[in-house]
Amino acid sequence: MWSTIGQDRLLKQIDAGLGAGRLAHAYLLSGPPHVGKMTLALDLAAAVNCAVVSGKQAGSMFADLDEADGPCGNCDPCMRIRRGVFADLKIVEVGGDARVATRISIEQVREVESFLSVTPVEGSWKVVIFDGAETLAAGQSEPANALLKTLEEPPPQVLILLLTTNEDAILPTIRSRCRTLPLRPMPGDSLAEYLASKRGTDPGMARRLARLARGCPGWAINALDDPALLDAHREQLAQISAIASSPLDARFNYANSLAGSFSGDRESVRQALYLWERWWRDVLLIKEGLVEHIHNDEWREELTAHAGATTTADVVIFLESVRETLAALDANVNPRLALECMMLAVPAI
Repeated sequence: MWSTIGQDRLLKQIDAGLGAGRLAHAYLLSGPPHVGKMTLALDLAAAVNCAVVSGKQAGSMFADLDEADGPCGNCDPCMRIRRGVFADLKIVEVGGDARVATRISIEQVREVESFLSVTPVEGSWKVVIFDGAETLAAGQSEPANALLKTLEEPPPQVLILLLTTNEDAILPTIRSRCRTLPLRPMPGDSLAEYLASKRGTDPGMARRLARLARGCPGWAINALDDPALLDAHREQLAQISAIASSPLDARFNYANSLAGSFSGDRESVRQALYLWERWWRDVLLIKEGLVEHIHNDEWREELTAHAGATTTADVVIFLESVRETLAALDANVNPRLALECMMLAVPAI
């Protein structure tokens, strides 16, 4: 049974591939943070190693899998894969090499090559998951080129899964050798219904979490399990609200704080910039009379104050500055310089 939610179209496509025995050797899973890329990757790893699915394939030449519903979820391979303790599963993450904390290194790719050179020992397939695959070509060529060789001539019974929040940052030569699976955010109503019916969440809280998660179930589920996430979210928004009326030195201090976090946790910095983008998008919507579409509804009073104290042109310029800063950080420019430039564009209140 698939653990992935909100991706019915993709799951039907994968089921058809399983049923016909036509899975690709490599997939590129793209989508925003917390949309479910790792969950789907582990689902795929379980599907190709599931004892029940393997038994059906051997016994009926795939005929029984036409109406498949993914891996069984209950056999030993399925349970071990979902816990990440399966001998034929390797997860490669950014920062796995302490010397290169912001990207996947050549040493990590070489470890993958060694891992794949050995036939499966516990399951039917070797599976490698690259989480943060966009960093393979970040300021370097060796890791991407090494992986390209494996993608061009993959060993038998090998499945390679590349996870990325930025498909455009993946080298075209690598993208062309993968089948792309784009994961889309869930509709807000569907996510709220899932949280209420499957997680027992109060309907009001479910609607709020679905709105804050922007259709990404991972964030909503994490917030349910750890209320401190909502507290941190609230504190970040309070800081964003205050920055607009702060002097330049306070803005630069904020930028330097973010830049200091970037080398160890670049995704948290990206998420902070997304919050900036959503805040000023809300300001723009209020200025245009579209209050019902704002994201941070509980901050309506502060957003309305900002909308009344700035111009549409300044807001649009700043939103473009945020997008340029995100692109610059992906290109590995100096994070302090990029973030300070963004702070210079914050509309003054």
